[in-house]
Amino acid sequence: MEFLSYLITGISLGSIYAIIALGYTMVYGIAKMLNFAHGDVIMVGGYVAFYATSFASSSLLGEDPTTAATALATVGSVLLAMVVCTVLGIVIEGLAYRPLRQAGSLAVLITAIGVSYFLQNAVQLLFGAAPKNFTPVVSGQLQLLGGRLRISYVALLTVAVCIVIMVGLTTFIGKSKMGKAMRACSEDRGAAQLMGINVNSTISMTFAIGSALAAVAGVLLCSYSPVLQPTTGSMPGIKAFTAAVFGGIGSIPGAFLGGLLLGIIESMAQAYISTQLSNAILFAVLIVVLLVKPSGLLGKYMPEKV
Repeated sequence: MEFLSYLITGISLGSIYAIIALGYTMVYGIAKMLNFAHGDVIMVGGYVAFYATSFASSSLLGEDPTTAATALATVGSVLLAMVVCTVLGIVIEGLAYRPLRQAGSLAVLITAIGVSYFLQNAVQLLFGAAPKNFTPVVSGQLQLLGGRLRISYVALLTVAVCIVIMVGLTTFIGKSKMGKAMRACSEDRGAAQLMGINVNSTISMTFAIGSALAAVAGVLLCSYSPVLQPTTGSMPGIKAFTAAVFGGIGSIPGAFLGGLLLGIIESMAQAYISTQLSNAILFAVLIVVLLVKPSGLLGKYMPEKV
């Protein structure tokens, strides 16, 4: 029974990593750049949702809010976080990354690290460095098998949201006009531009979608581990990037699979081996997988043309 409980915890945690990894893999697959500031966009989404919920609780809901009013305030705070992070993602792409479109990968990497530190310090100046106690979007537990198995509603919500996002994103990329433009830019950016596709708008839309997903992931992450601070998104961002590489960066199903597997491995390592060594075990598994299959589990080997 304990194993099943740890497995469910791992799937829940892995679903958060998968949502974050989808943002990484979309940006890399289409723009061919690694946005290491993505983890800090998650943190910004958490802060926006936190203060929106606090404002609604203190000013709008009163001392004895109803369940419906609380749920409406929660949904509103999540939507506001998505809007703010979407705008933030577009601004970051336009100001920091678009001028480096033809630059080398090292310049883009250094810029991404700079944007990451800028966001962390800006939030620290605006809201302070003291940790905030984040209120989970849902509370309570589902008891099964006579109470021997308990599943938090946050875990169920996280898995459900991850599946919906995965299906919706796959449908969008495969069926919509913008999704086809994204796939064309991913294959050959120059040829796509010759065919009349606005590459800049397509890449901006990619950042917008990835940043909106980061806001959702930030709310779910803070609901799972309800401590919010300026460095909240750093380690989950690194782990989600690991998940994207693990599954095959550039592959949406690969990011989903990599996130789930990473969450399960972390949960099992913490339960049966060591809490302190769980992160080391994660990256050791990644090294082994990349030694065996350098393109990741679902990634495709693309020979470089000279």
